[in-house]
Amino acid sequence: MSLRVLALAAASVWLAAAAPAPKTVELYAMDCGVIHEKDADAYADDGAYKGVARDLIVPCFLIRHPKGDLLWETGLPQTIYDQPGHKAFGMFTVEHRLTDQLKALGLAPGDIKFMSVSHSHFDHIGNGGLFATSTWIVDADERTYAFRPQQRADKDEFPRYAALETAKTILIQGDAPYDVFGDGSAVIYQAPGHTPGHTVLLVKLKQAGPVLLTGDMWHLAESRAARRVPRFNTDRAQTLQSMDRVEKLAADTKARVVREHVPEDFAALPKFPQPLR
Repeated sequence: MSLRVLALAAASVWLAAAAPAPKTVELYAMDCGVIHEKDADAYADDGAYKGVARDLIVPCFLIRHPKGDLLWETGLPQTIYDQPGHKAFGMFTVEHRLTDQLKALGLAPGDIKFMSVSHSHFDHIGNGGLFATSTWIVDADERTYAFRPQQRADKDEFPRYAALETAKTILIQGDAPYDVFGDGSAVIYQAPGHTPGHTVLLVKLKQAGPVLLTGDMWHLAESRAARRVPRFNTDRAQTLQSMDRVEKLAADTKARVVREHVPEDFAALPKFPQPLR
């Protein structure tokens, strides 16, 4: 059976199990692609991953709340799905469109009240333009970084989220966390260093307890304990400070830490379309 047939079959299963409107907070983990790294050297500036091949999951998370929905991360561009074998540039795979996964829950991009990303790299904001009618919650420094001249000149990446420039926007200024729904159930914390305005999201669930979605604090599983800093981070010292801040947040809240690109962390979450509650 072809990958396309398997994907369509999976979509039909999702549609048969569409989620009702939430009475409590729910978290859905969606598969928004895979990055196939033949050499992960860039993910540690101490040379630890030189020559190491690794696959990095690219997730999107939907937080359903009685007051509306928050999409955290938009994933790799879903247009990759339409490439032969669901691949483009040789290192990216997209087996499920983000919009198809939302549709499985009876939602369309226009239904998403809030959209936010941990940062504006290609694999996190790749479908950002689809959510220009949502309210974009973004760190002020990250917004500036996303619209810097260098990014505007990128004819492949920039058009994928350029529509956010005129979207309704909530800017997170200073160091205070931002409480999305005003009840402590979804709070965004600044954790800069990977990019100037990188953030993490703490979600508090009634049954599962706190879950901390950590963006690109740690790309590979072993990077957390080893405190490894990618070569392409914008500020090394700031990254290490943010690691300390995020570790303290996790300890203080006793949160389940999700290293977003780590396949085993993603696999440990309920398989879509089942939510974590």
